[in-house]
Amino acid sequence: MRESVFLLGLDDTDAPDGMCTTWLGAKLIRVFTDLGMNVIEAKLIRLNPTIKYKTRGNAAIALKIKGDPSLAFKITCDYVSRYARLSCDKTNPGVVVTEKIPPVSFYRKAVTGYCRIEKAELILRHYALFWKGYKLKRGLVGATAAVSSHFSDYTWECLTYRSPDLKSTLREVEPVSLLLSEELTTPHTWDTWDHELNKPVCIPHTPDPVIFGIRGDSPFYIMRAVSAIDSERYDLAQLWLTNQGTDAHILEGKYSDLTEGRSYLVRGRVSDTPVTQEGGHVSFHLSLDGGMLFCMAFEPTKGFRDIIRMLCSGDEILAMGSYQKNTINLEKICVIHQNISQLVKPPICHKCGKRMTSAGTGKGYKCRICGGRSMESELVTKERLPLSGWYEVPPGSRRHLSRPLIRGPLPSDGSYLPINEG
Repeated sequence: MRESVFLLGLDDTDAPDGMCTTWLGAKLIRVFTDLGMNVIEAKLIRLNPTIKYKTRGNAAIALKIKGDPSLAFKITCDYVSRYARLSCDKTNPGVVVTEKIPPVSFYRKAVTGYCRIEKAELILRHYALFWKGYKLKRGLVGATAAVSSHFSDYTWECLTYRSPDLKSTLREVEPVSLLLSEELTTPHTWDTWDHELNKPVCIPHTPDPVIFGIRGDSPFYIMRAVSAIDSERYDLAQLWLTNQGTDAHILEGKYSDLTEGRSYLVRGRVSDTPVTQEGGHVSFHLSLDGGMLFCMAFEPTKGFRDIIRMLCSGDEILAMGSYQKNTINLEKICVIHQNISQLVKPPICHKCGKRMTSAGTGKGYKCRICGGRSMESELVTKERLPLSGWYEVPPGSRRHLSRPLIRGPLPSDGSYLPINEG
């Protein structure tokens, strides 16, 4: 038996009707520990949220382990064969074991863009000790990204798990205890409860083993929150280091460089009055770099749409979100400068003090009281509520990777750019 420090990457073992890659990772951690291996670090890596091949949250895991890499690889493959939803067309697992960290550029591309299976295999031939791809082998992309990951910013999440056999039964979590856990630990934890919808957002609606997950900026506050939650008994609880809540998926965007399926931060000026469409979606056009970009706040973003409705033509903003079907699907905005909005009104009659009305096209204005006339209109400044700063969608609509504003203020002068390269 050869002992070393190595990384184990795993991806794509779940399916829409059940299973969870993080559950399998938590299971493997216990198996490795029982065999005398030391699991040094457990990472949960969220990849590009717009990838069409994902089952749910597009998560992969990476474990840093001191032990026998060949034994860990064999055990992991055995567990994948036993638990992964291999009968599902969307489930195509990948397992990677390496002592050398592959280029971080592969991770960054997997978070912000698209990676090919062939590229992952090319990297693995140069860096990995062992790897295995199942069926279409798409999971090799996520597993390779996981072992090449480096977090310039990071958060934590504790996930609790029930037996996968209970997937058809309702999760039992006391709502009042979730509110208490949030009250005890805010602002160090977030996305536990959506106060606008008045319901929890930390409990999945999908048939997987997760009971609830608590996200935050420190293990101490997360475990304090978990200890306050009254729920059904869980079989496993695992604390993960993660890139969630960091905006790791965001690239700086210019109109000429926008690519379908990536997420961007763009700067421009609102060019028209936001419109509420059928279904409650709110949209407007943003002028930037000589082009016109369509922006949309969808109905599930609820009160966030009220902020969008308050924008006016000429406002300078930052808009952040995924670029799909030639539209930025808004996740956050920052109002840098509000334009002074003016309305053209008929003038006040100098004789009787009443507002005039139009006398007809090209004929100026006429007072209906005294008959006075004028050709001059009046410009009136429209009163507006101050909107400077950042605004975000509510927790129930937030992507895993989106950085919540509760983590701390972002600069409002347009200087905020995520540290990423595609």
